[in-house]
Amino acid sequence: MRHSWRILLYRNYQRSSLKISNNFQVLQKRSPLLRSLSSSLRTLALQNSHFSEAQPKPKIHNKTPLFTRNFSCEASLVEPTKDPDHVLLVCDAFTKFDEFDDISKELELDSVVISHDLVLKVLKSLESKPEVAKRFFDWVLEKDSGRLSSKSYNCMLGILGVNGLVVEFWDLADKMKINGHGVSGVTRDRVQEKFEKEGLKDDLEKLKGVFARGSVDNSVEKIGLRVSRIVRNKVWGEDVEEEIKHLCAEFSSDLVKIVLEHLVMEPMKALIFFRWVEDSGLCKHDGRSYNAMARVLGREGCIDRFWKVIDEMRSNGFEMETGTFDTVLARFMSRKMIKEAIDLYEFAMNGANKPSAKCCTYLLRKIVVGKQLDMGLFSRVVEVFTRNGNVLTDPMLDAVLKALTNAGKFGECNKVLREMKVAGFVASGNLQRKIAFGLTSAGMNDEANEFVDHMESSGRDLSYKAWASLIEGHCVSGDLEKASDCFKIMIEKKGVSGAGYAFELLVNAYCCKNRVMDACNLLHDHVCQNHLCPWQTTYKVLINKLMVQGAFKDALNLLGLMQSHGIPPYIDPFFEFVSKSGTGDDAIAFMNAMTTKKFPSISVALRLFKALFKAQRHDEAQDFLSKCPIYIRNRADVLNLFSSKKFSKDTTTTTTVSV
Repeated sequence: MRHSWRILLYRNYQRSSLKISNNFQVLQKRSPLLRSLSSSLRTLALQNSHFSEAQPKPKIHNKTPLFTRNFSCEASLVEPTKDPDHVLLVCDAFTKFDEFDDISKELELDSVVISHDLVLKVLKSLESKPEVAKRFFDWVLEKDSGRLSSKSYNCMLGILGVNGLVVEFWDLADKMKINGHGVSGVTRDRVQEKFEKEGLKDDLEKLKGVFARGSVDNSVEKIGLRVSRIVRNKVWGEDVEEEIKHLCAEFSSDLVKIVLEHLVMEPMKALIFFRWVEDSGLCKHDGRSYNAMARVLGREGCIDRFWKVIDEMRSNGFEMETGTFDTVLARFMSRKMIKEAIDLYEFAMNGANKPSAKCCTYLLRKIVVGKQLDMGLFSRVVEVFTRNGNVLTDPMLDAVLKALTNAGKFGECNKVLREMKVAGFVASGNLQRKIAFGLTSAGMNDEANEFVDHMESSGRDLSYKAWASLIEGHCVSGDLEKASDCFKIMIEKKGVSGAGYAFELLVNAYCCKNRVMDACNLLHDHVCQNHLCPWQTTYKVLINKLMVQGAFKDALNLLGLMQSHGIPPYIDPFFEFVSKSGTGDDAIAFMNAMTTKKFPSISVALRLFKALFKAQRHDEAQDFLSKCPIYIRNRADVLNLFSSKKFSKDTTTTTTVSV
């Protein structure tokens, strides 16, 4: 049967049900002649209504359009009113303004209508101002590229060339090729003269080479554009095939690639052309043409045919290009076609051009933020990634955890950890701390317990810092009882040798909740029962808090514990308290609390005496002295201190009486 491949286009394939493009069906039903006639009639009606002055119009339609559509057979009907100032008005607007919105408003206010002829006249007027000319050209290209003919492109190209803007010249020349416009002989001669004058030998040779390849009529780009227009504008049939053959083009994979790129919005027609070219013996497909076809079909509605083409491509010994993978993957992800994206990833990973590790991370992140956490897809990505000799890393897990956090699904992290454990990955200490804190700070206690069990079953117990993060999270969530229980479990499992940091977090949390006495009792319990040795900073925090609350005796008890642990006692708050509000008995109690084998040194007693005298509390100093051991009372420096203070006091009294 002739062209039996056409029937194959409509068969169902195994991957999913067949979906025929609506655009393709519409093209089959509508006649090109009727389309052309109806379009012309609509345009003619609009133009007649626009240029008729007899009919009144609502205010909203009085706004002058910036562009007109001219048909060669109706030029007299649509030619805008000629105004000799329009060229000057346009040039002035583009010289004065940089923003396109400002330019458009200015032209609307001046009732300027942009036509093809006006474009050419403006460009001619701006030949000596290439920046302004390019701004005008880009504006027309953005607003209505149909106003730009091959002549317009060549005019702009000539302006760039004769003004020495070489980079811009070649950029525009490349765009012209893509759009099917060649460089005219007039433009070539003008620019060639400039290149010769400036001594641009390389650019001169490049320009000559363009024409040697036949850039005007026979470039591959222009032929490809012609073929794509034929395919796009007509319903496929023998007449289309004959019209393409009459071009007498030499078909190659490059030409097929260009045609397919121009048919990207017509995937079914592109596929018909792709099959016909090889079926007719015009071209044998290679990796470039297969990849071009894959880029066209890689979209929703064409999945079956996409897989058929890329499977066929690989079976014929060709590989998917990185650019094809990136393009189709981005398209799948934009349409939230996660499963298809994973299928594509597996296909690419089994080929020669494997995606990078970043792609694996990207897919894992996208999977976990979906409406439903599909661990089957997650597992597939991890498996294919590691099967190819790759290893999961901390940054990959960190990226997934951030995605879970942003999606409000951090509690699902244990599922992720289990799947990654299958691939031989266990979170490091830093990530353990991050997970531990994230779970407990959010009040997800069951998940936190599950995380601890997971780490233990992985053969890597939580570190002290990870336990501290668990405790800190409980403290942040306000559950101090859970934090205390967690600390008990930690010292049962790990011992107390490295528990100082975690305990300080716990004490600080109690103090922040104004539960200083509970913190103090907690410290006594763990020191006495579990032989915990708190940090000096922990003692300092508690002593300061107790002294603020006036718990002098409780604070004194901590001094003894500090000394029993070989920690230098923290005594500054006690000097301040005794000197300002303490009694002689308080001073003796302080000295006794500092006593280990013998009473504290003379220097401590002297400092306390001086603090009392400085606070003008002579009676309390005398009372304290009377209760000190005799070796302190008889010390010369102590007696001298009291004598000097007594003399100073007597002198002050005498002076007061004399006055």
